Amino acid sequence: MKLYSGIDLHSNNSYLAIVDENGKRIFKEKLANDIVAITDALSLYSGSLEGVVVESTYNWYWLVDGLMAEGFAVHLANPSAIKQYSGLKHTDDKHDAFWLAEMLRLNILPEGYIYPKEERPLRDLLRKRSHLVHLRTSLMLSLENIVSRNCGHGLTANNVRKIREDLVAPLLAGNEDLALAGQVSKETIDFLTHKIRKIESPRGRHIRESKGTHISI
Repeated sequence: MKLYSGIDLHSNNSYLAIVDENGKRIFKEKLANDIVAITDALSLYSGSLEGVVVESTYNWYWLVDGLMAEGFAVHLANPSAIKQYSGLKHTDDKHDAFWLAEMLRLNILPEGYIYPKEERPLRDLLRKRSHLVHLRTSLMLSLENIVSRNCGHGLTANNVRKIREDLVAPLLAGNEDLALAGQVSKETIDFLTHKIRKIESPRGRHIRESKGTHISI
């Protein structure tokens, strides 16, 4: 008999469900987020399990890695694509675990890519760089708007980013409040620029090598 499992993962606990090849629910249990407890429960059915589905939430790394290390066939569900099948979900489902298992049984599970464990730290580093760049861009646009409104002319992004030569302060020196707004913005932009360069410097080779791979930022 073929079995299919789904795990509804939360911050502190997981709801484990198993259905058979006919969709009959044969196991359900709420467990602490402890890989030993979860794998022990699944091991009771390991000889018949076709796969275990975990939804791609913010905290899936430890669970997927732990299950794969124990030899389970793990499927990472893509939550954004699951919505297209929401009409097939049982209205009395209190947990998504059964729905995840059911989609695997029906062979309609939208799956996400499980990044190799060794590649994830670099991906997270690239994401942090992207986050800092977005923050800096937002501050730069705000500062450029302040200068444009009050000085009648724009300021290029390159001039705002320059660390060694502050081209912003002289433009706003005539007003104490504007000068403070410009100073705080410029200091924060310079700080972010420094941190972005810190990420890029030791990892420049790895960032270049990551282009064209599965790693995204």
